[in-house]
This record gives sequence, C-alpha cells and structure tokens, in this order.
Amino acid sequence: MQNQTYYIENKNTGADTRLGTILFDLFSSCEKNFSELVILCIGSDRITGDSLGPLVGHSLSRFSLAHTCIYGTLTRPVHALNLNETAEMLDKRHPDSLILAIDASLGSKKHLGFLTVSPTALKPGLGVRKKLTPVGDISITGIVNVSGTFDNFLLQTTRLATVVQLADSIVSGILLAHHQYFAPRFFPAVPSFQRSEERTRNFAKFAPLSAAATSLPKGRT
Repeated sequence: MQNQTYYIENKNTGADTRLGTILFDLFSSCEKNFSELVILCIGSDRITGDSLGPLVGHSLSRFSLAHTCIYGTLTRPVHALNLNETAEMLDKRHPDSLILAIDASLGSKKHLGFLTVSPTALKPGLGVRKKLTPVGDISITGIVNVSGTFDNFLLQTTRLATVVQLADSIVSGILLAHHQYFAPRFFPAVPSFQRSEERTRNFAKFAPLSAAATSLPKGRT
C-alpha cells in the first residue's frame, strides 16, 4: 500500500465515486488481514466545522453494513475529550479490524472543499494545533475551511453547507467501497463503479487499481 495522500475536489461530478474507487483499492491492497471494518468518525456536534465526522457517522449508522462497526455519531460523538479512551477500547475490542478514521481539517485556500484519502493513521487536532493520539489504518479528511491564525474561530464560522456536502460524498464513497469489498465474489474483485477501460485493465492484471487517482492534485492540507 503506497503512503500517498489523494486529493479529490468535492465540487467535481463523481467525487464520491472516485473516493469509493480509491477506498476499494486501499482495502484490497491492505497488508492487514481483516474481516471487519471499523469506521471511526471524529469530531464534535457543537462546532459546525468540526461536525463532519459525527454527520458521517450518523448517516452511516442508518445502514445495516455487514462486517462493520461505527463509532462517533451526532448523539455519541468521539472527540478530543474521549478519543484516547476510544482508541484503547478499539485496540481491545477490535484488535484485528481495519480502522477507517474520518475527521474535518483545515487547509490551504486552493484545497478548500477537497477530500483527502491516505493509507496512514489520522492525526486528529493537527489543524488546530492539538496533539492527540494518531488513529486508524486509513484516513479520510474533509477540508472545511482555510487554515489561519484563529483556527478555532474558523471552525466555528464554517458554512454548514460545506460540511454537509463533504459528508454526503464521504458517506456515498464508503457505501460504494463497502458494497464492492464485502459483497459475495464469483470473479476477481473489481470495482463495478470504475470506468469501463479501468475495469478491463484491472481485471486483466488481477491487481488493485493503484492508478485510479494518479491525476488528482497533490498538496499539503
């Protein structure tokens, strides 16, 4: 699994499909032998810009997702005050699971409204200069506002529309990847939501599609 961070411009058509394709590729190429997915949605419902994680968790919890546990919702958020406790619980209760961590972030102006996906642990609180325990095997962030001098104020004044739009794409992308990865397979696992030429190339090689997002802009969040 390459330690590459993929950037997806959420306003582009098909952003959720691209996210799902990348996630499926990361699930398939993960060196960890897992049969269960833990989705850890980090954030607080008390701050608009920090509510991305709880919104994603709330939406996903309404689906009956096989082989999946979801932590962090609007009613039971996982945030700075209980993150360490939650991480310890996950180590004990789900030692062999793949953990997908999701959080809001601040970034540069050119990446406002972007999604990022990375096969690395999430470092929550980094955007507001907090040192919290890194969590997860794969991380997704939504860049909800521009990083600046008063980061906490920026999170409080973030537009709800931006957060909801990012959350919708994350939920849709996770559902696509989850359905394809955990669905019964009679043929080599190939994302049905890839473009036809990519499906053909991937099927012929019998390998995960690592090139699915090579055209995505790269940068620093």
